[in-house]
Order: sequence, then C-alpha cells, then structure tokens
Amino acid sequence: MGVLTDYFRAPDATTVVRALERTEGGSPVLTGFGLDGVQAKRLDPDVVLGELVAAVCRVPWSPDLVAEVSVWPATPEPGPDGPASEDDPWATGPWVTELDTAVRDALAGVPDADVPAAVARWVRSEELHGALAEEMQPLAEELIGLARRARAAGERLYCWICL
Repeated sequence: MGVLTDYFRAPDATTVVRALERTEGGSPVLTGFGLDGVQAKRLDPDVVLGELVAAVCRVPWSPDLVAEVSVWPATPEPGPDGPASEDDPWATGPWVTELDTAVRDALAGVPDADVPAAVARWVRSEELHGALAEEMQPLAEELIGLARRARAAGERLYCWICL
C-alpha cells in the first residue's frame, strides 16, 4: 500500500476544511478546487520533507523539525488505543495537516543557487536511498516555489495524506 501526499497552500484551515467538505476529502490539488499545490507521492512531512528542510537549512534532521497541526478529519484524534473502528476517519484517511510557518519560510528562503547543493544533501538521506539528485531536483524546486508563493501571499502550507 502506498502513501499519497500532496502539498498545497491556503489562507487558513477554515478554507482547507471547506475544500475537503466539498470534495469529500479529496486532494485539494487534484479536485479542481483551485488550491495551488504539488503532488509528492510518498513524501511524508515528518521525515522526507523534514530531510529536505534539514538540507536547505544545513542542519541535522530531527523529529521536531517539521511541526504540524491536524486540520482534517474534523473529529478529535483517537486516543492511545487508536481508531475505534474502520469507519473512524482516523483509520481510513485522508488526513490533512497544517505545517509550521518555519517550514514554509525555510523552503521559501533557500536561494536558487543553493538548491542543487541542498538536493544533493537531501538525496543522501536514508529515506531517499537510491534516488538521484537530477530526479529529485524538480520536485524540490516545485516545493520551494510553492513555499515562496505561500509566503508572498501570507498563506500557510498544508499536507494532504491518504493511504
């Protein structure tokens, strides 16, 4: 089973929830709702995006590098025993998280001239084992461009995740 991840920008969580309600939880990037975004299959925010943030900031990756707040589903997160049933939206997804503005600003702030070196550091991460910088650079540039547009518009970055 693969994990699908799409990153997008929006003015606020209320806009995101409205989009998800209209699309029955579909990706705001793919459903024609009009939110600017990037398809990034298997690029989870905690680790793989965190590795990119670490690479552009030239710091070691750490689990707290990408702070997130849950936006969807709108129901409370399950307790320590997990979702109550398969009908629970926390069991089936999709999930959307709002990324900390520090993530947006780190990506938006990387100078164009530094992107190739950052990508070279990024692909050395264990999670991207075997990936080539030439293959990953376009995705990194898309994510950086998305972050720049979000920062310029005063918007936040979000990640839609689905199994």
